[in-house]
Amino acid sequence: MTLLYTAFVCVTVLYAGIVTLLLIRQKRVTRRIARAATRVIPEPVIRNDDSEQRFLEKADEAMRLNQTFQKFVPKQFVDHFAKHGIDTLELGRADEDEVAILFCDIRGFTGLSEKMKPQELMNFLNSYFLRMNDPIHQNGGFIDKFIGDAIMALFDHPDGTGTDKATDAVNAALDLQKALSMYNSHRAKSGYEGIRVGVGVHIGPVILGTVGSDDRMDTTVIGDSVNIAFRLEGLAPKYHADIVISSQTLKAISHKQQIDCRVLDVVRVKGRQAPVRVYEVLNHLSEGARKQKLIVAPYIRDGLACRITRDWQEALSHFNKALLIAPDDRLLHHHIHTIETLMHTDLPADWDGAVAH
Repeated sequence: MTLLYTAFVCVTVLYAGIVTLLLIRQKRVTRRIARAATRVIPEPVIRNDDSEQRFLEKADEAMRLNQTFQKFVPKQFVDHFAKHGIDTLELGRADEDEVAILFCDIRGFTGLSEKMKPQELMNFLNSYFLRMNDPIHQNGGFIDKFIGDAIMALFDHPDGTGTDKATDAVNAALDLQKALSMYNSHRAKSGYEGIRVGVGVHIGPVILGTVGSDDRMDTTVIGDSVNIAFRLEGLAPKYHADIVISSQTLKAISHKQQIDCRVLDVVRVKGRQAPVRVYEVLNHLSEGARKQKLIVAPYIRDGLACRITRDWQEALSHFNKALLIAPDDRLLHHHIHTIETLMHTDLPADWDGAVAH
């Protein structure tokens, strides 16, 4: 009995020793893992909430400043001349590019503005500009500047072609007329009279740059092409047209069959010696008005060809035939009056058939 008891005690002591050794080893392993973990896992970063908040506020302020800046300087100019940030925009930068230029102007604005009080006038202009903005931007253009009641917009695709630019500019002109129709419906419901706008579009080379002085800088677009686009817009009321484009614009348009137009005249605009053939775009008109103008278009074309060669009687014959079809077409009356005036004018020997405007 004593022997069995002694053996039991020995086994118990041995078992306890083994367990103790295992616990000690486990503890050592745990410590090693913990030490390794401290080397792999960095100490938690204690953030300064005030510093983080100030950083976010500065970032938000910078973003708002950039957005405000773009309201004064078009983003496209910044992208063109300050690719590395607004602060890199410098005075005197210049670049040449082919651009489609669009001018849009309210007809009879002077008389309209005289009837309004200052605040009423500003409200009207801002309401009008707001509605004219989308048709331009949605067709890939951007507004370069507002000049009184006029809008100057540019269509420039850095990776595109002249076809893209001309097509987008003409589509924008058509969409401007649609937007104007909706705007006039809104004005009529509010008891105001409707307005009309003239649009001129030309595509050609221009110089884009930054001009000014040390304390006042502005972006600008200069060149013969800008002058032509501006003059075409001015021709719109004289030729009783809503949209006037140059032959260069028409030539550059893709899918010309989708654009209904008729020749208006061959003109010499102020500030330019070479003649410009100009056209009226008709797609925005009612189906009846568009068809009638297209029917008489060949008579106008042939009448102008005779006028250029000074075959006055034959020219009058073409326009009078057109009058039998469209007696209310004021363009026909305009051309008949022009020919009758030219017949009694002492023209130079090298006259090229263009009329000055």
